[in-house]
This record gives sequence, structure tokens and C-alpha cells, in this order.
Amino acid sequence: MKIMFISDIHGSATWLERVLEKAKEEQPDQLVMLGDFLYHGPRNPLPEGYDPKRVAEILNLHKQDIVAVRGNCDAEVDQMLLEFPMMTDYAMLYVDGMRIYVTHGHGFHMEQLPPLRENDIFIQGHTHIPVAKCNEQRIYLLNPGSIALPKENHPHSYGILDHGHFRVKDLGGNTLKQIDCSN
Repeated sequence: MKIMFISDIHGSATWLERVLEKAKEEQPDQLVMLGDFLYHGPRNPLPEGYDPKRVAEILNLHKQDIVAVRGNCDAEVDQMLLEFPMMTDYAMLYVDGMRIYVTHGHGFHMEQLPPLRENDIFIQGHTHIPVAKCNEQRIYLLNPGSIALPKENHPHSYGILDHGHFRVKDLGGNTLKQIDCSN
């Protein structure tokens, strides 16, 4: 199974449209959204193409393909515009024999993990910084970065998990980080 991870859209219709063009190329079986959908947040600048209403319209066109979790900038009023559930703090996915804990990262995060087992995958957004590594407890720690507001000079990016191999890719298709999570 192939999963595309998108995080931290922050209301940018421009960057959402660009990453969904990549989704057409990647052909994922599932889109997993890691929160911060519509609002840019008080600490962030307005992203290019800021249009929360348009972002909701675009996402709703893909509602049947989306699994989503709530980010720290998401609110109940956002859920009123979105036609798929996004108010949960985490989701558990079971894919190709792997257990994947999905969250935004403002509650549990890489430095404060939920109860996980060896070889589990923990994926978060929130920091806007790509990560692909395995910790001392053999838990895979992943972050696709941000599609709209990358930090620390990282490019706009998304994640692909394809049969146990995770890659963070920029919109040019270049692999920025990768790790084999297939045990």
C-alpha cells in the first residue's frame, strides 16, 4: 500500500494544489493529513495563496481518500467546512503489517512518545521540519515537513510510505530523507 502524508497546509490553496498535482503522479492509495488545514496560526506568516475557504473546497473533493488528524491551529469551526472527520488527536493505521501512530505533534511528539512497541511507526507534522530516523527503542520517527510553511531552510515537502519505505520528497520529486521501516 502507498500512503501520501501531507502536513501543515495552513490555508494555502497554492501549495495544496501543487502537492495534489504530485499526488496525481505518485498515485497513493490513501492521503493522510497531519493537521493545520485552514488557519495560518498566530506565530506564522500568511502563506502564499492563503485562501482557507478554497483549501476546504479542494480537500472536500478528495474526502473519500483522506484520513486526518487535528493540528494545534485547527478548530471546530474548521470542521464545519470540511466534509471528512479531522478533529481527532491521533489515528492508528495498520498497513502492510506495520502499526502506524499518526498525530499532528503538539500533544505526543518525537520527544514524548505515546506507548509504542518496537518497529512501530510514529509520524507527526507540527515542526515543519522533515525527519526520517529510528530511535534507540527501534521506533521509526517520521515527519513529512510542511507543504506551505517549511522551516529551517527546508523546501516545501510531503511524505510517501510505499511498502515499508518512507521518503520525504520536495515538489520537484527529489528525495530529501528516507528510511526503510519494513523491519
